[in-house]
Formats: sequence, C-alpha cells, structure tokens
Amino acid sequence: MIKNLSFQLAPKKMSIFNWGSTKLANRIESMRLAEGKLMSFANRFGGNTTEQLELFDTPIPRASVPLHGDQRCQLMSCRSETEDTSDFIMHGVKVTSNDTENRLDEGAPLVLLHGYANGALYYYRNLVGLSNNHFGGVVYALDMLGWGLSSRPSFKMKSIEGCDDVDMAEQFFVESLEAWRKAHKLEKMTLGGHSLGGYMSVAYCEKYPQHVDRLILISPAGVPHEETNPSTRNNLPLKVRILISLAAGLWRSGITPASFIKSLPEGRGTKLVAGYVENRLPAVTCVDERASLVEYLYANAVLPGSGADCLNKVLKPMAYAKKPTIDRIPLLNVRDIAIIYGQNDWMDPTAGLNVKKRCEELRTSGKEETPKISVFGVKDAGHLLMLENWEEFNSAVILAGGGGKRLSKQAHLPFTCSQSDESDTGFFNKPRFAKNKEAQ
Repeated sequence: MIKNLSFQLAPKKMSIFNWGSTKLANRIESMRLAEGKLMSFANRFGGNTTEQLELFDTPIPRASVPLHGDQRCQLMSCRSETEDTSDFIMHGVKVTSNDTENRLDEGAPLVLLHGYANGALYYYRNLVGLSNNHFGGVVYALDMLGWGLSSRPSFKMKSIEGCDDVDMAEQFFVESLEAWRKAHKLEKMTLGGHSLGGYMSVAYCEKYPQHVDRLILISPAGVPHEETNPSTRNNLPLKVRILISLAAGLWRSGITPASFIKSLPEGRGTKLVAGYVENRLPAVTCVDERASLVEYLYANAVLPGSGADCLNKVLKPMAYAKKPTIDRIPLLNVRDIAIIYGQNDWMDPTAGLNVKKRCEELRTSGKEETPKISVFGVKDAGHLLMLENWEEFNSAVILAGGGGKRLSKQAHLPFTCSQSDESDTGFFNKPRFAKNKEAQ
C-alpha cells in the first residue's frame, strides 16, 4: 500500500511520527514545513500547470534491509495501532504529467537519488521540467533510507560471510531501493543518482540490472582511484593541506558533517548552513527560496543519524571510494550510462572520461555487452548542478534518458564530450585549490 500525501502539509493527526519527544517532534515538523516550502517553488521552474506533484510514504519490509538485531526507526512510532511494525517508510515526491497515457513510448520513469546530507527536494527545480519533457511524464525523487523523512534506523549492519563493511553498507541502500521498486511495481526505471546517490546507483545496478533501463550518474562520488603520489598533496597550499588532514582525522573517527552540525547550538548550526548555501549556491537569488533551502538542509542534518553514518564505510576522505566505480561501471549489465558534471565541479570529470575510454576500448576488443558511456558538462555550475543551472541540467538528464527529440530548439543544451580522452577537459575548470597549486 502506497500512502500519498498532498504537497499541502498534512494535519498533524495524520502524521506517522512519534510525537512523544517535543524536541524531535519540532525538528520533524521543521523538516515537513521546509519540504512544503520547496514544493511550492517547484512549478516556477520549467513547467506548467499540467503536472501533479504529490508527497508519498511507501512502506517497505524491515526484513528487506540486512540490519543487525531488531533495529527500528528513530523517528517513527513503532507501536501505533495503525502502523505495521514490520515496515520502514521510504518518503519521496512524485511528479505526474496529465498526458502520460500518450507518452508510453518515452521509456521508463525516472527515479532520482540525492547526494550526501541532501534529500528528495534538492531536485525541486528539476522535477516539473523533467516530467514535462520525457520519462513518460513520471518522475520520482526519493529520500533514501536513513535520510530526510524516510525511516532512520541506526546504521548497524549484519555480519554476513563473504561480505565486508563496504558490501554491507551498500546493501543498506540497495535493498531498501529494491523493496521500494517492488512496492511501486516498476519493472524498469531510469535510475539517476547525485554524488553518493550516484555511487549507490552503481551498486544497485550490479545486483539488479534487469530493472534499470538507463543509468544517469550526476557528479558521482567514488569513481577514480585515490591519488597515491605523495608529491601531489605536498604541492598543495599549506592551508589546504591542514584542512585535508583535519578532515581526514574527523572522517576516520566517524564524525560526519551532520553530527558536527548537531553538536552546535541551533543558532550557530543554522548560521553555518546559511553560509554554505550562500557560498555554494549564488544562483539561488530569491531570499525566500534560499531561506527554505537553509531550513531544509539544517532540519535534515539535526534529525537522528542513520544513512549519514555510512560515509566512512564506503568512502575515504576527498570522496575516494574504497571500491572505486571506475572498475565497476564497465562490468555493469546496463547498456546506456551517462555521467554529468558541472563545469566547476570539484568531482574530477577526468574520471568520467576515463570510464568512457575504458568502455570504448572493451567494446572495440569485442566485448559488445560493455555499457555505452556518454559524458556531459553543465556550464556555470559546480557539484550542485541541478540547482546552479537547472535548465541545462534538465536538458542533460533528458539527453541521457534518450529524450533528445523532445527538447525544443530553445532548450539550453549541455556540453557533450565527444572524445574518450582528456581533450574534452578544456570545458571543465579545475577546483580552486588545484589552481592555487599550479600558481605556486
């Protein structure tokens, strides 16, 4: 059973949450209010009035996620008379175009996964435009298990013979996504994931490729091998080296950005998030829109930790993966894969081009089952490209989904990397710290 909620906020009496804790209740309510505000902005970007937006909660069996012991959600009441104690909840937003019946030839619905410390509503600028132009008019964006208003069980995984910590951390997200897919009876989906969500999308495709029509990796984390040349780091500015060393120490200790924000008084934590939004998202110029983003990110960070605790299980400092996906993507049984970067992305686009090169070499050698890789660049955008240049980002996703014919002549088109070598990297700007290194 799928529980649909209007994007107008539901009355508190309908809430699935345990309101026994006033502090927790207030934080949940803040998250709901911020989510509602971002929903109200969605129709301003790339759409018309023919799309229906709805928030939903999807029950998935707790047994589908290989947790250690009897882990229960830290947000939701597990003893309510109306709630099935065997279920977790996957929260998200769905956009449906009113002409879906006439667009069945457009391929599978799009399912979007967010990055670290984000949520489904980070795509509020994209949902309507994507639905209006491709994917059969149906787009989902999910709060992955452990984030947003999805269930937040403690991140304590079972020990399974033959599986290491990385494998088990990945299964937390892979199996919850698969349970969600089953609940929605989606035989095929176009799967898109940003940053850490991109990394987890690769892990999902390894296990369940039969349910993925196309894979779209949006500034994905964990693609390249870690830079092991000591001189590379030694040549960085002293300030950058100190920050990297400090971040690495916190990372190894399991101190996440969210746990750090939780440790601060609310005023300081909110100010820190506001500074982040101002510095990273100058494209968001509307004061109310920016304030809603700050509320959303802060509320997400201060709710009980869960999915965020996977960070040092799967990644090393600087977002290098313990099991890099450059070695995994060429082996996927998904025919069409696109990788999208921002022009000013701190994720290295060279990694995506190297994946493209590897796959082309394998196909040339006779391994025709190797995925076809496309790489796109979104100008005037960094790692948060879906917000920084939403029009060009939408075009990139539509092209990646095979919907180029539906783009208008006025569409803002992304840069398409035509080569499989580094000659295309001239479009992309190096991160500021890399520029500083070269200037020395």
